[in-house]
Amino acid sequence: MKTKFTQILKQRYYLLFFFSLLLQQTYAQEQITITGTVISENGDPIPFANVLIKNTKNGVATDFDGKYSIAAKSNQTLIFSSQGYKTLEIAINNQTTVNASLTEDAMKLDEIVVVGYGSQQKKDLTGAVSLVKADEITKRQVTTVADGLQGLVTGVKVRGGGRPGQEANIEIRGLKNLQSSNPLYVIDGLVTTANRDFNPNDIESIQVLKDASAAAIYGSRAANGVIIITTKKGKKGPLQVEVSAKTSFTTMPRYDLMETEEFAKYNNMAYDNAGFTRQNLNMAVNTDWQDEVFETGMIQDYNASFAGGGENSTFFMSANYFGNQGTVVGTDFDRISFRVNSSGSKGIFSIGENLAISNSKTDEMSGNPIIDVYRLTPTIPVYDPSNPGGYGYGKQGVADTFGTNPLAIADFANTTNENFRIRGNVWSEIKFAPWLKYRFNFGYETSVDSYEFLRKIGNWSLNQPVDQSYTDQNRGRSQTMLYENTLTFKKEFGKHDITILAGQTFQKDTYDQIYGTKRNLPINSATGEYYTVLNQGDSPVVGGFINEAALTSYLGRLEYNYDNRYLFNAVIRRDGSSRFSDGNKWGNFPSVSAGWRISNESFFKSEFIKDLKVRASYGELGSGNIREYESKSFINNFGQVVLGDGQTLYPSATQVKLANSQLRWEKLKQTNVGLDLGVLNNDLRFTADYFIARTEDVLFGFPILLTTGNDGGNPISNAATVENKGLELELAYSKKINDFSFNASVNFTKVNNKLVALGNGQNENIVGNTMTRSGNPVGMWYVLQTDGLFQSAEEIQNYKNADGKVIMPNALPGDIRFKDVNGDGEITTEDKDIVGSPWPEFEMGLNAGAEYKSFDFSMNWIASHGATVYNGFRSVVDRFDDNSNYRTGIQPWTPENPNTDFPRITKGSTLNSRGDSDRFLESGDFIRLKYVGFGYNLPDSVLQKSGITRARLTLSAQNVITISKYKGLDPEFSNSNIFERGVDNGAFPNLQTYSFGVEFSF
Repeated sequence: MKTKFTQILKQRYYLLFFFSLLLQQTYAQEQITITGTVISENGDPIPFANVLIKNTKNGVATDFDGKYSIAAKSNQTLIFSSQGYKTLEIAINNQTTVNASLTEDAMKLDEIVVVGYGSQQKKDLTGAVSLVKADEITKRQVTTVADGLQGLVTGVKVRGGGRPGQEANIEIRGLKNLQSSNPLYVIDGLVTTANRDFNPNDIESIQVLKDASAAAIYGSRAANGVIIITTKKGKKGPLQVEVSAKTSFTTMPRYDLMETEEFAKYNNMAYDNAGFTRQNLNMAVNTDWQDEVFETGMIQDYNASFAGGGENSTFFMSANYFGNQGTVVGTDFDRISFRVNSSGSKGIFSIGENLAISNSKTDEMSGNPIIDVYRLTPTIPVYDPSNPGGYGYGKQGVADTFGTNPLAIADFANTTNENFRIRGNVWSEIKFAPWLKYRFNFGYETSVDSYEFLRKIGNWSLNQPVDQSYTDQNRGRSQTMLYENTLTFKKEFGKHDITILAGQTFQKDTYDQIYGTKRNLPINSATGEYYTVLNQGDSPVVGGFINEAALTSYLGRLEYNYDNRYLFNAVIRRDGSSRFSDGNKWGNFPSVSAGWRISNESFFKSEFIKDLKVRASYGELGSGNIREYESKSFINNFGQVVLGDGQTLYPSATQVKLANSQLRWEKLKQTNVGLDLGVLNNDLRFTADYFIARTEDVLFGFPILLTTGNDGGNPISNAATVENKGLELELAYSKKINDFSFNASVNFTKVNNKLVALGNGQNENIVGNTMTRSGNPVGMWYVLQTDGLFQSAEEIQNYKNADGKVIMPNALPGDIRFKDVNGDGEITTEDKDIVGSPWPEFEMGLNAGAEYKSFDFSMNWIASHGATVYNGFRSVVDRFDDNSNYRTGIQPWTPENPNTDFPRITKGSTLNSRGDSDRFLESGDFIRLKYVGFGYNLPDSVLQKSGITRARLTLSAQNVITISKYKGLDPEFSNSNIFERGVDNGAFPNLQTYSFGVEFSF
């Protein structure tokens, strides 16, 4: 018995010993300390990255140098994550040192997105919001932010040009009204503009709010979409210095124009065919006006920034110089800008400011040399001492053209615009509790504008009267003050995540201007320069005005997230504007949106699909797109009237513009459904959106007869209804394999607009060669239709209507045959018909990039298909009733050359030169390599002793390849007139640009 008992004790001892060893091993596992460093692909440390033990809530964050230390079991796994990078899992496997290299996440589902008065994670968005990386903008050589967005975002159409200081037109999701299409810009919480005096190098992030639910928080100003820009801020750590310099050379595309010998042949033929006496052409002259007017331009872009911070405060400062010497003689743009952003916190209180100062100066283009280089003939000399001022231009009987000499007008008509702008905001926050904070934001912007026009003595065109010298100048100042108060509640209750925002805003805008004109300016005999100060000269004219407007608003937003599966967002904003009469000042703008993350459902089990979300939204936005006093009568108080027997002259006043006191808000109603899909560990992502947008009560000024007594511009009314339907698709892929990484994305946009109703009892509106008719898109081509050329007199006589009437009895062989659409036996304006659309059927963008070790490459292609455009260049050079240069290589109809589509040429007859025919309509299709760039980061071994932490060299080109059948300078032209969107009438083209840049970090 005793032996048995002893055996049991021994067994227990062995068990105890075994368990003690097990406990010691477990204890040892719990005591392992793992250290390491978290870095990015290029070797930079990632501060504040999260290091989490898998299947636990235990974790730490890296310090500023990317280092961490954590206690974990040797058989556990660490999860490394940071905003903007893909999550990485690494098994510990008894290691005490675990380093992690995180790959940038092109999709960034956890990225924080600024959505107006707050932020959300990208994965929680229920509206149509697109993000753009700052480096996608800054790597291009652009003047404004809008220029850099082209091809990067679905639903966003950008049309710009290469004139120094030119600002691009940007349109989000098609036509919303019949006036301005530019979106609302919000920079660091300040409602402003991102025009040519804003430095794109300061951008940290860009969000484009496209649908009504995303933009509804901005209410009445968001109908054309919202672009939110957040500028760079400082970070905790030592001072970081970044310096960059970029130099670019720009070249102008060229027309194919005749030289003197070829020009004289066809000019003489046109006069001979008309029976006119030939011009006495100066055959000794062979001027290439494009060589005289166009030159190689140069852009210089220098930027320096300083950033840093401590435990409780951060700062960022930058300075920039941007200079653009234009490709057209006498054009130039210069900008110098400074920025200071700082913030600090103490306990529950934090405060910060964003301040930008800029000064820009533009030597504006005089006249339109894009047209004048083909309006002038090669037989005209550049200089002619017999003309006032000494420049050559048209001369009766020798060179019968009214084209303008661009060098002369650049010399004798100088326009300079200068702008000094200060803008920024001061904000403060009080965090009453972790879930409740109050924020006050005061925004201020002031701009001092200086305009000066100097007319010197000298002429630039045929039959121009000799004008006296004069100067026209004005000085204006705009001022905007913005006050915002918001209260935000954000709290999680188990699986419920709720955010509630309530706020109030007030904005006041003021603009005042004074102007003056003086004539017969004296000249400094020593320098030959004109005195342009307004105390010189005579015949003074002075004046001035002031405009004021105010907007007050109340807003609220509810965000609800249940278990990261069901998402809901509701917004309401109420705006009141001084631009409307008392009975119509206020408008309400609500929106609702919802999302369902199917991939987070328990029933959804797929290793292939990592993220699947469907979205739907409806919202209403407004637009008060009118001037300050449109609802009030306009009075001219400079009148005079004669009364009484003595014919006494009395001052008088009269109403000159009809007023509409019933003006009210435009209202955009938009529905959007969307899908977000991520597969292959989210390396491949697909986004789709379909929307229907309808704008009612569109504000527009339709022409009325002067006999109504209206003589002050077209009165505004709420008349038209416009509808858009569109589809947006984007497919993006990114992958990293060892030292090689690759990313590519393609986006597709299809938008169809329709004028539902014109209003005011009208059914159609004709502007130039376009017709805007109810039920059709805006600005459709409304022209005569050509039907080949007559080859013989017999064909002419046989061209009859149903009643046997000869339709074009005065035509000759070689003339254009026009279609008799209404069958009345003659060609009149009644035969015009709608023959095409200026709107593309779809537009696309392709973006791709690759990195291998220290080398990187990126490119951007854009494409447009389906638009029909009007070639204003051909409408001048392919007609012979007037005098201009001609397109080289043409083969006009002659009895010896009947097999051609170019009609008989003749002077003085418009039969073959009608600009209101489809002869000058062309396909606007194009594919363009918008940007291609290469970069090289110098290795650390080269930089170690220099004190430079990063050095980079870049080489890039823009607009270098264009595939198009369009015969003008640029199929990607811009025309701000909505009704003549497809008319290329001397638009400044996009330029080929070649850039070299260097970047340094200290």
